[in-house]
Amino acid sequence: MTKSIFITGGASGIGRATAILFARHGWRVGLADIDADGLTATRSLLPPGMAETHVMDVRDRAGWVAALDAFTAPAAGRLDVLFNNAGIATGGPLTATGFDAIDRTVAINFVGVLNGAKIGHAYLARTPGACLLNTASASAIYGSAGLATYSATKFAVRGLTEALDGEWARDGIRVRAIVPAFVETPLLDGRVDGGERTIRETVRAAGLERTPVETVARAAWDAVHGARVHTYVGRTAHIMALAARFAPMVLRNRMRRA
Repeated sequence: MTKSIFITGGASGIGRATAILFARHGWRVGLADIDADGLTATRSLLPPGMAETHVMDVRDRAGWVAALDAFTAPAAGRLDVLFNNAGIATGGPLTATGFDAIDRTVAINFVGVLNGAKIGHAYLARTPGACLLNTASASAIYGSAGLATYSATKFAVRGLTEALDGEWARDGIRVRAIVPAFVETPLLDGRVDGGERTIRETVRAAGLERTPVETVARAAWDAVHGARVHTYVGRTAHIMALAARFAPMVLRNRMRRA
């Protein structure tokens, strides 16, 4: 039977690159996003008949059920991989960030992932060897100054991944997370709250590398097929993981300077 993956945030960036890679390996792909035009563009890059699109907001629980029911219907409700990838990038000092922006970030980046996990469990549990894959961030390794709310949501995703990997082992479901540093996607074009620069400009000024989406997609493939709970992606993520383990004061001092 053809394997299947359902990807949120499939209209661009990591979601699009991952869809291309999995489809190249013969997987059937479900693409979900609020961006209908972006979904159409992603589908046009995949082999004919290999993808379905679902205009969906990860905050909408009824939308989750409708999309997953529709996508898994041809496979009797089975789903090999659910990729909780949708998210937004927000930055700037917490005191300069509006409550609407804070609420939106938490709702999309964490509650949306909780929705996908809770609702997706039934489909994954029907499928031997199934996997829930979440997108965390290097900001989940050590709290990132200037990205407090974003960083907190990614810590939450990381914690959820670890908890569910234990909780769902009895159901035969593996739970994994990719942990990339800054990725070369349109999210970097967003403005930092309270500042003039884009996130891309801020990353460049800090001397941090931007990881190609193709590299992250390969990491997603490896995570789904590997044994590690967390797959770090990019030089910055690997350095931060080592520093958090062996020299946490280095990271603390860097964040204080930031």
